[in-house]
Amino acid sequence: MNELIASIFKGMIIDENDQAYFVQKNGITFKLDKTEGTHAVGEMVEGFGYQNQKQEFRMTTNFPQSRKDHYAFGEVTDTRRDLGVFVNIGLPDKDVAVSLDELPIMRELWPKKGDQLMIALKVDEKDRLWGTIADEKYFKALSKPGNEALLNKDISGTAFRLKLAGSYLLTEDHYIAFVHPSERYQEPRLGEKVTGRVIGVRPDGVLNVSLKPRAHEAIGDDAAMILAFLNRAPQNEMAYTDKSTPAEIEQMFGISKGQFKRALGNLMKQRLIEQKDGITRLIKKTND
Repeated sequence: MNELIASIFKGMIIDENDQAYFVQKNGITFKLDKTEGTHAVGEMVEGFGYQNQKQEFRMTTNFPQSRKDHYAFGEVTDTRRDLGVFVNIGLPDKDVAVSLDELPIMRELWPKKGDQLMIALKVDEKDRLWGTIADEKYFKALSKPGNEALLNKDISGTAFRLKLAGSYLLTEDHYIAFVHPSERYQEPRLGEKVTGRVIGVRPDGVLNVSLKPRAHEAIGDDAAMILAFLNRAPQNEMAYTDKSTPAEIEQMFGISKGQFKRALGNLMKQRLIEQKDGITRLIKKTND
């Protein structure tokens, strides 16, 4: 395995052309773009080595935050059902793949473009560069304990672990938050950023968070909540209509049937949804 891939090292500039310098280390020549700085043949230069999308050896003096044994957030740029997801770590001509083996079994919980994953880098026996997702121990080491002063505060966080018991978030202020299934309408995707409020603090400092609106906000947010649900639902439709029972509506949305019907009526007047054959369907897709 090539130890220079995904590593920081010093090499000697042995040649140049109009666009790049050519840096040699251990018999391998790496291309360094001249836009990164001015150097001279014979000079030693320190950089991060990798292979780009075309499998060319490249060097950059702009070190990515994600490295071997060094975790950092990167933005998801694409997904491939047969491979996994791709993450931008700051390299100019390569996004790093995260294997589907590290992703949730349910595809709808995979990260989407724009979501954030905390990854480090690893190199396999074929010198291929991969991203590997940080485990729970890393997030615990990175976090600080919450306190009672945070109760009822609004927080935003990124989902880093999905379990049957609930979802774990790392907040922007580096608290760990837990969302019980009863405190959300839909399970966050891995890497998705969500906003909620603190409803409790556990003895270990983990925040209990609800993603549901406060009682006094619920009436104004009902229509937006239903739109968000439909935006993320398969085929943008749901088997809930104004004919659904109060119990079904309460269980799924946490609101009364009257509130639900008013919200549906408002959305239908705006021609955002339609109801047909026991299905409520999104007509005009909106932003989440």
